[in-house]
Amino acid sequence: MAKIPRLLPENPRLFRARVVRTERVSPSMHRVTVTGDDLHEFRYLGFDHWFRLFVQRPDQDAFRMPDLDGTKWWPTYLAIPEDVRPHCANYTVAAFRRLADGTPELDVDFVVHTDADGTPEGRAAIWACGTRPGDELAMLDQGCIFDCPPDTSEVLVAAEETGLPGVVGIAASLPRDAVGRIIQEVPSRGDVRPLDAPAGVTVTWIVRDEVAPHTVPGRAALAELQRHVPADDRGYAFVVGESTLATEGRRHLHRAGLPKSRITFSGFWKHQARESVSA
Repeated sequence: MAKIPRLLPENPRLFRARVVRTERVSPSMHRVTVTGDDLHEFRYLGFDHWFRLFVQRPDQDAFRMPDLDGTKWWPTYLAIPEDVRPHCANYTVAAFRRLADGTPELDVDFVVHTDADGTPEGRAAIWACGTRPGDELAMLDQGCIFDCPPDTSEVLVAAEETGLPGVVGIAASLPRDAVGRIIQEVPSRGDVRPLDAPAGVTVTWIVRDEVAPHTVPGRAALAELQRHVPADDRGYAFVVGESTLATEGRRHLHRAGLPKSRITFSGFWKHQARESVSA
């Protein structure tokens, strides 16, 4: 990540929740909906509001989650004995709502990569595809990293599928008079979904299976981004997803005239390792 997010909560809170339901919402995305008493106090910020997700590992017989509130949670987490330590990964709020009776619900969308036999890969995706109503989890609020300056002339967003939940939230949260462009890469045509973007924001969907099958996620989005030239130096760019998309996308935009201070970039994972690169 380029810098410590300005919109990180001063004292991040841990929210405990339980699974309500799960469903496959597209060929590459599995949704888990959660609720819980703690979520009555969850303040959803829109945009790319994200959190540290803690879930039970497949080799564990129960979910054990100590309190980890605050910014210095990482040493406490590492101090948990490894055999009972829950799995931790970074995820974005796909949606947050309150039902007619006031019950809060929060959606988390998981990208599902599979091996040659079609079996999900990655601890978080395996958990999401196998979890059942009533299963416990926890979320440490991290706020937003999307931080658009008030004098922005145009907004540019680029991501592959791991960034899609955040892009959905950003599109819906942008001021309705915003102008700019969203470049969103997804694996298949079935993964394309409507975005509630302002009329002045052009959405370019890139379907990897159609334009560059079997290539590394993010490469097609990067190629499209590298053809984009910022209108002036007052734009704001948000480039996230696979590490090369984030870093090379930032390099291109800076060389094209956009100040580094107006580019937010975050490499969620590296293709070589197929694992998170965040803490």
